[in-house]
Amino acid sequence: MAETVRLLKPSDIRRNRENPRLIFRQDELDALQDSIAKQGILVPLTVYHDGEHYSLLDGERRWLSAQKLGLTKVPVIVQPKPEKMQNIMMMFAIHNARKDWDPLPTALKLEELEKQYSKRYGKRPTESELAGIASLSRGEVRRLKKLLALPKEYRKLLLDELEKPRSAQIITVDHVLEATKGSESLRKRQVIDVQTEADLRKAIVEKFRSGVINNTVAPRKLVRLARSVERGETSRVEARRTVRHLINDPNYSIDAAFQETVEKGDFEHSLEKLAERLIGKIIEHEERGYQISDTLREKLTELFRHIRPLV
Repeated sequence: MAETVRLLKPSDIRRNRENPRLIFRQDELDALQDSIAKQGILVPLTVYHDGEHYSLLDGERRWLSAQKLGLTKVPVIVQPKPEKMQNIMMMFAIHNARKDWDPLPTALKLEELEKQYSKRYGKRPTESELAGIASLSRGEVRRLKKLLALPKEYRKLLLDELEKPRSAQIITVDHVLEATKGSESLRKRQVIDVQTEADLRKAIVEKFRSGVINNTVAPRKLVRLARSVERGETSRVEARRTVRHLINDPNYSIDAAFQETVEKGDFEHSLEKLAERLIGKIIEHEERGYQISDTLREKLTELFRHIRPLV
């Protein structure tokens, strides 16, 4: 049963190692610290006793601010000590509504929760079970799993970005996931191999960083390119040439690549259909024995002038 509010020294409290939140931005801490300096800690911290010290369940930012301000006492509510799996579950349950949690640290802790579940029950949790014990939706679990599937270099890149103030961050989880999805779609349809997929993803992320690509969902056009190849509307040779251009030219954008492949193919396909219809109409005109009017002759002559340079 939870105890009533009591006062503890900040030095008697330790952070919870199971807390999925790893990043605390200085500008946000400064704002909270200013508030506490003026009004005090309005919401008690939640802790449990682990033998020598108390460990946090909720209130790490308040605890950090209290230490910075040199407070000698902080209000706390003491809960019974949870076991490891329950501890992680409580961390998720307490914080699941927080908007300021960063996805990658949360994904890493979700992985730990999954391991603890497997250890206890002898089987991996289903997506629904994992969502339930983590107080997340199945969609959130799927998204976090995609982050866990990223190569370690991108995990490090994202963690490095999270250390920066929000205003200085450029590459986000969404940038990397969109770059991954676009590159992967081309590899799955055998347009590119695994190494080229990795090179393309890296090139897209760098283009996000440089500003050559300024639309987070731009890589989805690569998915449309992959489908265009699958339908036979764009040749594999042309698609591979475009991918190499994207990798090798730092100023070549996905929009430009899309225009030169899928959009061009779509336009030429519609032009082919128009040409087929025109040929059919001309044949029908001949079969009916109609005389060509001066106006029609003039239009066909103009059409020939436009076609001649193309053929």
